[in-house]
Amino acid sequence: MPAQGLLRRPRAARIARALAAVGTGAAVLALPLIGATNASAATTSAPAAASTLAHPNNLDGWIRASLAIMAQKGIPGTYNGIYRNVMRESSGNPLAINLWDANAAAGIPSKGLLQVIDPTFAAYHVPGTAWNIYDPVANITAACKYAATRYGSIDNVFGAY
Repeated sequence: MPAQGLLRRPRAARIARALAAVGTGAAVLALPLIGATNASAATTSAPAAASTLAHPNNLDGWIRASLAIMAQKGIPGTYNGIYRNVMRESSGNPLAINLWDANAAAGIPSKGLLQVIDPTFAAYHVPGTAWNIYDPVANITAACKYAATRYGSIDNVFGAY
């Protein structure tokens, strides 16, 4: 969704929301939210190497470009499923990185819009997309391919995967 006209929540509200999630036993979900508090989710520009497929260089455009590639490659998923998971994992920040979970402790932090680790990105990379894990379209498309293999579709993912 374009960022124009949207109001950002104050940092304290985002942290409070994340801490509320921890209090309900969803600590895994809170970690990406806490990490994304310093990022401007919808207004962050993509890395310079971002895929360009006649879509705007924002979250809406990245999702639509990914869906076009997914349709060509037979990878299931919907806009709503991708958007829901992106917002949970990175708040829409293509440069998000998780430096505090078990993957990070093992030296392979989760990165990008859908918080993919390097080995998963390499294994599920979709030809025709960039090899840069921070490229929004490549990140979304690889994560959706992984989710399709493991869960049937990104639409079936409702928590950390």
